Amino acid sequence: MARLNKAEVGKLVGSIAACEGAGLIGALFTTPAITTWYVTLAKPSFTPPNWVFAPVWTSLYALMGVAVFLVWRRGLAQPGVKPAFTLFWVQLVVNLMWSVVFFGWHSILGGAVLIICLWVLVLITMIKFFKLSRVAGGLLAPYLAWLSIASALNVWVLILN
Repeated sequence: MARLNKAEVGKLVGSIAACEGAGLIGALFTTPAITTWYVTLAKPSFTPPNWVFAPVWTSLYALMGVAVFLVWRRGLAQPGVKPAFTLFWVQLVVNLMWSVVFFGWHSILGGAVLIICLWVLVLITMIKFFKLSRVAGGLLAPYLAWLSIASALNVWVLILN
């Protein structure tokens, strides 16, 4: 990656901060529900321990921030950049809404619908990112992998409850 100028450093920091911020907002809905509502649900055997989620999501949000920065860095006026950039932010809002719906509203079905939509949005975003930057697309691969686990978990929680 070429050296960053001051403006690019700001964009990189802002991109990561925005993604981590979405995670922090989601945590406002998630954290209170973990020890009250979520603990009462039947869960499948492959459910990771609760302590795994925060470090995994924190890492994924950082990778997402770098990925969107790499696409943004190409210039929004360049072909394909603006749609990919916009789609990224749409999926991030859906990501945040999942926490609100599943944990905040205690809607397992709503969460399942949203996380499946989110998975599709992230796949499309990743494909668009790959066309613009192989690194940016690759940085979204762990996110899609984790969403696959989270989607299966959400669907199994729906089935079991």
